[in-house]
Amino acid sequence: MPEGIITKAISGFYYVQEGDVVRQCRARGVFKKNGITPLVGDRVLYEPIGSEGVVNEVLPRKNELVRPPVANLDQAVLTFSAKEPEFNPKLLDRMLVHVERADLPAVIVLTKVDLLADPSEAETWLQPYREMGYETALLATKQGEGLERVRGLLQDKLSGLAGNSGVGKSTLLNALMPGLNLNTAEISQKLGRGKHTTRHSEIYRVFDGTFVIDTPGFSTLEFAEMEPEDLSQYFRDIWDASHDCKYRGCLHENEDGCAVRTGSESGRLSAGRYRHYLEFLAELKEAKEYRY
Repeated sequence: MPEGIITKAISGFYYVQEGDVVRQCRARGVFKKNGITPLVGDRVLYEPIGSEGVVNEVLPRKNELVRPPVANLDQAVLTFSAKEPEFNPKLLDRMLVHVERADLPAVIVLTKVDLLADPSEAETWLQPYREMGYETALLATKQGEGLERVRGLLQDKLSGLAGNSGVGKSTLLNALMPGLNLNTAEISQKLGRGKHTTRHSEIYRVFDGTFVIDTPGFSTLEFAEMEPEDLSQYFRDIWDASHDCKYRGCLHENEDGCAVRTGSESGRLSAGRYRHYLEFLAELKEAKEYRY
């Protein structure tokens, strides 16, 4: 049975590519019964039927994300804008929890830095993330500055672009692939965020051996079921500092001898990141109460 990769999924159809051939396929009915949903990026076994086909089996995944719903990535490229819409560090930290939980490398790309009155401000925003080991890139979208840096980070990988609406994901792909001509978003003046232009996830070949999944934008991102005590391990800086806490199982709230809280107060840890951690922790505690 031939093997291919799902490059696009729309309205119950899965577009499976093998070599240069793409077939529109349906999934076997048993998938729904067994709670299996094929994802863009899945390697699958399929049965050709004329010019179409049926997906018979989803091969084991090396990773998957819930939002955007994609599989088998080499890295997630978390894309944010400096302006229009405003940089959202809380959403960035929330997304990082998701990709860390999936054990997936993350790259942080900040677009539209040329719209800032002081472009060096963008460097300040990303410095804590660089210190934690994340790869970052700054893009002056209109001038194209930083594009070669992004190309290098994408080289020879399957990357998933993720970010809220209007941050410039489609603009970035158009710059990487002249002639692609993806629609780009306007910014809603009322909401201060982009209007959706990408309606589905789809794999694009950027250049030899390098592929990118463009995904729909979003402005909210919920946590799947997660225990509150597990949250800190998905904050690299907080996790490192937690090894010096007085008590095992410290949740880094008001406990005596908490190295994380002390680090935040002294400036060794980002106060903003710590605040986001506490907000996410409260959210997880509330969700746990509703579960039990």
